[in-house]
Amino acid sequence: MSQSQSYTPDNVPIKKRNPELDITEALKGEWMDNHVFATAWFNAMSITFPLGEQFFINSVRHYRDRISDPKLQEEMRQFYSQEAVHLREHQRYNELLCAQRGYDLEALEGPLRRRMGWVKKNVPAREQLAGTAAVEHLTAVLAEKALGEDNLFAKAHPAMAKLWKWHAVEEMEHKSVAFDVYRAIGGTEKMRRAAMRRSTFFLTWDILHGVRHILSRDGKLWNLKVWASGLVFLFGREGVLRGTLKPYRDFFREDFHPWQQDTQQLIKDWELHQLSN
Repeated sequence: MSQSQSYTPDNVPIKKRNPELDITEALKGEWMDNHVFATAWFNAMSITFPLGEQFFINSVRHYRDRISDPKLQEEMRQFYSQEAVHLREHQRYNELLCAQRGYDLEALEGPLRRRMGWVKKNVPAREQLAGTAAVEHLTAVLAEKALGEDNLFAKAHPAMAKLWKWHAVEEMEHKSVAFDVYRAIGGTEKMRRAAMRRSTFFLTWDILHGVRHILSRDGKLWNLKVWASGLVFLFGREGVLRGTLKPYRDFFREDFHPWQQDTQQLIKDWELHQLSN
């Protein structure tokens, strides 16, 4: 009997969903409560997803033959399925956004595409997987924030709120898959921590690159009120990053595992909400 390599709770199924959401009208305006910076921030995040999701799939799939645990093997397959749908939906999102608002998708994606091409050629597969485990933790922390008590998307356009909450739930469901694969193939703590430092820097860089392009095209790049509102949106009392430092820093503990941050109830609450609507 093979040794267990998966530490995802048994009652957390990782399952592919196919949301059918019409976001065309929402993307024409400031869909995040008419907040210019917040809308630009989430739109810029979306720009990073298609290339990022493909990278994550590839880095985990590279080690499929090294995994002997049937449970983790199945979770890997479901991870690919979820990430593939995320890629598809955010590619559609990004193309609609740029077509309707005059943004340059190639200018937005180009730096990330070139860097990922370099990483693929020059960085060992194990380090690429460490990067995936790190970014998966970042997205899981943000997903928990999005679905937590603050109800981040309460005043967002309903279609956009549904899209981001769906994505957040699936990020929580599969948040330990890359981590468990990394641990199973003998990844080191030192490499994992270094990957988180790099990933934090580059994800922040990529989002701010997108925000700068979006605000520039909207003629608001040098609007101090927009940037001031952005600081409040990120770091204010109800800011999107408020309360995320501790769960972020937990990743650097030697005994860390993503499911020590138990988000099962948030997943259940979201599913119950879907059934009632």
